[in-house]
Amino acid sequence: MLGSIRPKDTLDEADVRYGLRMLLIDGILGQTMIVLFGGAFLVAFALLLGASNRVIGLLAAIGPAAQMLQLPVVWLVEKVRARKFLVVGSLVLSRLFIVVVALLPWFVPQPARLGLFLGALVCFFALASISGCSFNSWIRDLVPEETMGRYFAKRMSIAVTVGALVSLAAAFGLDWYERAASAPLPGFSALFLIAAVVGMVDVYFLARIPEPRMAPGGAGGLLAALAGPLRDTNFRRLLLFLGSWHFAVMFAAPFFTVYLLLRLELSMSWVIGLAVFGQLMNVAFLGLWGRLADRFTNKSVLAVAGPLFMISVLMWPFTTMPDRHMFTVPLLILIHALSGMSAAGVILGTGNIALKSAPRGSATAYLATVALVSGLAATLSPILAGFAADWFADKELGLTLTWLQSEPVARAVHLPALSFRGLDFLFAISFILGLYAMHRLLGVQEQGEVDDKAVRAELYAQMRRTARGVSSAVGMRQLTAFPFVAFRSTVGRLGARMGDGAGPPSPDEFPADLPDDKDEW
Repeated sequence: MLGSIRPKDTLDEADVRYGLRMLLIDGILGQTMIVLFGGAFLVAFALLLGASNRVIGLLAAIGPAAQMLQLPVVWLVEKVRARKFLVVGSLVLSRLFIVVVALLPWFVPQPARLGLFLGALVCFFALASISGCSFNSWIRDLVPEETMGRYFAKRMSIAVTVGALVSLAAAFGLDWYERAASAPLPGFSALFLIAAVVGMVDVYFLARIPEPRMAPGGAGGLLAALAGPLRDTNFRRLLLFLGSWHFAVMFAAPFFTVYLLLRLELSMSWVIGLAVFGQLMNVAFLGLWGRLADRFTNKSVLAVAGPLFMISVLMWPFTTMPDRHMFTVPLLILIHALSGMSAAGVILGTGNIALKSAPRGSATAYLATVALVSGLAATLSPILAGFAADWFADKELGLTLTWLQSEPVARAVHLPALSFRGLDFLFAISFILGLYAMHRLLGVQEQGEVDDKAVRAELYAQMRRTARGVSSAVGMRQLTAFPFVAFRSTVGRLGARMGDGAGPPSPDEFPADLPDDKDEW
């Protein structure tokens, strides 16, 4: 095992192919751990421990804030120069704190649980930040650049699909346990213990991925290494875009679930169902965005996917006028379809453009700077949004169209055209901030970039091909049928390549999954 931890001077094609297979398994197991120990499950557990709204807000900020710890990690990576060793060691320690959280209800008195819970999460995310910085640099030197878009799209597709199924199974399991037992906390403890086991198995497969030896570092230490990204004019523009984009998204995203539960008064089954539908739409379009990124550029993909995502944010206030209406549910379905589809392109594009912009062999400082800027923006944004939500709580902006007539019968018809109150203002502000972020993207240069019109044309062509054969006389039937057809065909292709079923492949099936021709990865 120790031998496999050491970097290799050179990697041949067989090493790269083997590493990509292990990285695929890591994506599946890592996503499984994340959905079991995160999101709604972690928030619900905190509420059971007695967390207030301010504690929930702090909980949301811990993860992004931990990314900023990657700044000193750059020095550590350059000093140790064994990225896999740092990843494996930090992840083992980090995931032990999942066990600590799981055992809190059993061994810690009630008054001390919440404080220890937050402390354990700080340790969990802080140690994970060491892994993140080392992992990004390591994988940047491993994955072939010419197939990076398609590979990570495929990896994300499989991981998100498995994560969606696991989250549904976990939610049903918790509901069943809550009905069968009087105390729900043991159910969460069992869920987190499963997450810890999955996380440790994930570390085993990570340790099997070969690591190319780092290129010689430059002179001058940490400050000199960090000065490199800041001296790079194009990379500074990229940092400005990524920071403003994360600030815009995090200004609204933490409040989507709050809006569904409190403003629209939907049940948890509806909330989970909509979230899973969005994830499935994400999977359906990851392959398409990956092909577009490889054929055109990541910037071109972002120029199309980014505005689509912001449009989905702006649509949230129109689900109430000022209360629920007959189009509320159709609008929610459309919002989650559009956000899932566009988020796939945004996540893939932002991740890949940062990887491609970082010089091969010296990516550690560049990617740590990205994590620092993105983490700072994603930490400050929800905190400021929380204060803004309190200020807008009793504010309302309405616009009503009125039809008056005196003949033959006097009457007045009032039609609400616009109604913003409370969280609606946050979504509108997020949309405006998102437009500014897209403006900053225009200054970023990427080799081989094309006009985003070409990407839109290819995207629409794919959508038309998918909808071909559907009767045009039915009108809207094309729009409602398309997402399901796209998802079915995408999963079908994955299933055909990965075995007889549509599920994730077993390790024995991976050699057939990655063909010899790199262009087909």
